[in-house]
Amino acid sequence: MGRLKHYALRYWRRYLVGGLFLLGTATLVMWIPWWIREAVRIIEHGGSLGDITHYCVFIGVAAVVQGIVRTYSRALIFNAGRNVEYDLRNDVFAHLQKLPRSFYHSQRTGDLMSRVINDISAVRVMLGPGILNVFNAPVYYVYALALMLSMDVRMTLAAVVPLSVLIFAAWKFRGGIMRSSLEVQRQMSVLSSHVQENLSGMHVVKAFTQEEPQVREFTKLNKEFQARSIELAKMRGIVSPVMQGMNGLTVLIVIWYGGIRVVHGDLLVADIVAFIAYLNVLAWPTAAFGWMLSLLERGRAAVKRLDEILESKPEIADPPSPVVVPVLREGIEFRDVSFAYSGQTNGHANLEDISFSLPVGRTVGLVGRIGSGKSTVAQLVPRLFDVSSGEILMDGQDIRKLSLTDLRKHLGYVPQDPFLFSTSLRRNLAFGRDDLSDEEVRRAVRIAKLDRDLEIFPQGLDTIVGERGVTLSGGQKQRATLARALLMDPPVLILDDCLSSVDAQTEAEILQGLRSILEEKTCLIISHRISAVKGADEILVLDEGRVIERGNHEELVHRGGVYAELYLQQRLTEELEQI
Repeated sequence: MGRLKHYALRYWRRYLVGGLFLLGTATLVMWIPWWIREAVRIIEHGGSLGDITHYCVFIGVAAVVQGIVRTYSRALIFNAGRNVEYDLRNDVFAHLQKLPRSFYHSQRTGDLMSRVINDISAVRVMLGPGILNVFNAPVYYVYALALMLSMDVRMTLAAVVPLSVLIFAAWKFRGGIMRSSLEVQRQMSVLSSHVQENLSGMHVVKAFTQEEPQVREFTKLNKEFQARSIELAKMRGIVSPVMQGMNGLTVLIVIWYGGIRVVHGDLLVADIVAFIAYLNVLAWPTAAFGWMLSLLERGRAAVKRLDEILESKPEIADPPSPVVVPVLREGIEFRDVSFAYSGQTNGHANLEDISFSLPVGRTVGLVGRIGSGKSTVAQLVPRLFDVSSGEILMDGQDIRKLSLTDLRKHLGYVPQDPFLFSTSLRRNLAFGRDDLSDEEVRRAVRIAKLDRDLEIFPQGLDTIVGERGVTLSGGQKQRATLARALLMDPPVLILDDCLSSVDAQTEAEILQGLRSILEEKTCLIISHRISAVKGADEILVLDEGRVIERGNHEELVHRGGVYAELYLQQRLTEELEQI
């Protein structure tokens, strides 16, 4: 809750002024029963119509003014809650951008979405209506008790003792509400995750005819959510009606006990009327006590779940005093680099003692069997992960000494698994660039051999590609992500098997188109196809995380090692496909 205070204190002026307005509202509301008492006393004693009218005017004006002041108080406090919601949601989203990929490997997207949307909304309700009622209830009780005590101590005790016992019991009940609220929010996250995964993988569901099993699983999860929600509703449902019932019982006690005292001549009917009026004023704060506890406990549960995100620290961050590399002049060097993914239990590193240079203007190819560590090399350069030992240098500087922004502005990384946003193809290609001309976009599209596909897209570049690019084929998505990287115009290109879903002929055409660009850039090409790397200045062969061969295409074929074996296998496969 300490973190939440930081957000709430940003708007302390709104809370303060709203609180003062609530105090003004309470003052006016509490004087109305007092003036009713005085008016009834005048009637009892046969007073003049003018005196009665005098108090009626007081009551009418007070009712109107308190309504206006109440409106402003609610607007200020609710607005502060909305502002906290806005700030908190922005900060949580920004923090999510900084967290490493390993964090997302252990989280479900639907759960994170539920926290960013539902839990933050629960915090807003706690800091809006919740805070308002937390302030309102004590003020009303203090005011009412003070005025009731000034009229008659015994009547006040008779009215308040049952309510105080009930409020204490409700306060003790809040722990169960907190636990139940937390369970409901967790189950909502599970349900959200299931829906998100189902919709994202709908093509797989349909391909394997798993619609009915998916519906059954959803029904099971929804049933669990329903059970938890009903349990919470029962807890909430017990508190408020009992509060309302006890308030009615208190009024009954006042009428019965007050009536006896009126009969004995030591209390006026006007006093009973005033007591009943004060109890009616306290009816809502009393009845809302359970609801208020529910808001607060649900908000506390939400804060706890949000803290789990905000307390997760980025494993990769900017150094305190980053070094700047304004223009890449020398290139990139891997020096005795070893790496193992966190949580790996087999004791083997994914990369061991990798050393090679990627000079400016040169192209290095990286090949190897599946699982040899090729993609890991690509992910280490932009610091998606940090090396376990050794160092990666950019112009002689350890990349960990550069800010992430400075490092990554030099790099165009095209991953093996393409990702497109659910917007137009044009906006996907221009991701990160707002200053692109149509000619620049079309040039990148031509190089990526996506121009032919534009002819069959309904709106060309303005075609909406759907969530994760679902309307495009695997090859089209890969070519789109390649075009996106080319439009960033980085000095270094890292192509991580980014044409694996493209046929050999199209791949050859793309590589031919890239040659003119690669002459001006530094490039690391990773591929399982020898055809993609054979034109590189140097080729490295990885096996079980180690460089076992290096040289150019002709040297490696002549050497007759793993590279030559892969080359012969792929040539044989191509020849068989042509038969």
